Amino acid sequence: MSRMEETVKLQVALDFTDLHRALKVVEEAVKGGVDWIEVGTPLIKSEGLNAVREIKKRFPGYTVLADMKTVDTGSVEVEMAAKAGADVVIILGVSDDSTVREAIEAGKRYGAKIMVDLLGVEDFVSRSVELEKLGVDYICVHVGIDQQMRGINPIDVLQKVVKVVKVPVAVAGGINSETAALAVEAGASIIIVGGAITKAENAEEAAKTIKKAMETRKPIQTTLYKKYGEEELYKVFMEVSTPNISDAMHRKGEMKDIQPITQGVKAVGKALTVRTSPGDWAKPVESIDLAKPGTVIVIDAGGVGKAVWGELASWSCIQKGVAGVVIDGAVRDVDVIRELKFPVYAKLINPTAGDPKGFGEINVEIVCGGVKVRPGDWIIADDNGVIVVPKENAVEIANRAKDVFEKEQRIRAEIKQGSTLSQVLKLKKWEKVVG
Repeated sequence: MSRMEETVKLQVALDFTDLHRALKVVEEAVKGGVDWIEVGTPLIKSEGLNAVREIKKRFPGYTVLADMKTVDTGSVEVEMAAKAGADVVIILGVSDDSTVREAIEAGKRYGAKIMVDLLGVEDFVSRSVELEKLGVDYICVHVGIDQQMRGINPIDVLQKVVKVVKVPVAVAGGINSETAALAVEAGASIIIVGGAITKAENAEEAAKTIKKAMETRKPIQTTLYKKYGEEELYKVFMEVSTPNISDAMHRKGEMKDIQPITQGVKAVGKALTVRTSPGDWAKPVESIDLAKPGTVIVIDAGGVGKAVWGELASWSCIQKGVAGVVIDGAVRDVDVIRELKFPVYAKLINPTAGDPKGFGEINVEIVCGGVKVRPGDWIIADDNGVIVVPKENAVEIANRAKDVFEKEQRIRAEIKQGSTLSQVLKLKKWEKVVG
């Protein structure tokens, strides 16, 4: 089949773990113009091929795809998926050629077409040419979720692949209403969208917006379902909460016993670190002169002792444009600091100041609230506490935190429709089985 023979299709990828949530999204998405329905790998692993059966029964007029991610036993897995109702079965391009051939033959026997996902393939272009020669029906240029978190762009790869093959090419990997139009322009025949539909509060409206962008070939701006680079980290970290970031970091990175002194404010920036003796406020105050605008000063004062920070130091920071201060130690003048709305986070409040003895160091690795902090690490602090994001992982963590933020919007919408958190997430079902 030539990709010129069909209009561009919108495919929704249902990468859920619970069938009831997937079905709810499909019901909304098809009203918004979705053409193809993909039963994602997590859903198949969780619910089995019954997920394919149920979706095919409920939506008989739609092309249903089973994302098996087959890498071996091609014939067996294609037969299983096809008998369950899959019109298209997805296998992996890293499979041995013999597996691909077996999958194609099984597809012919049981009435299913074969799409090959290039996830994990090193040479997209060469492998695409080989797969077309083997006889596959579709090729999918796919940048996986974990790769998306690191900022890899599928459109760049798509443009290269469509030049060397004639079969229809699908594209997947963080596609939204801005990039869907670009993918159509780049030559994609199938636009595969996951989170931009499945995480939306209203999947019908999300699908309509993306379909419009595809049909007009004009990007439609969105603030959601995007992937971000180094230059956008401040913006993302300001949008997400420290709980979002904690979830993204697998419940790590939070400072222990460090509490917000000023409620209702937020501090985001790269760390300027200070190590000082308990009660010695010389180095903390001197660090202000070294701080660039947007910096968060992080002070290790041993978690004990007299105050190393107060009103006048906070005024100095405001003049310098410092984003906030985090202290594993004591602060005073909190009434004035709160009036200033200056973000300060500390372990202790003590009305008595220490003495400026000058012991300590600036811009060295420290431990604050039990967490290692290096100069340049990202600090995010809000009413929930303080999180440290290692600078080398900041892009990935920011994208994962935004993903958590967006998924919670969909869950919130389902709860508001009359459900509860336990019912939406099927908590009882997912309790750990012990024997």
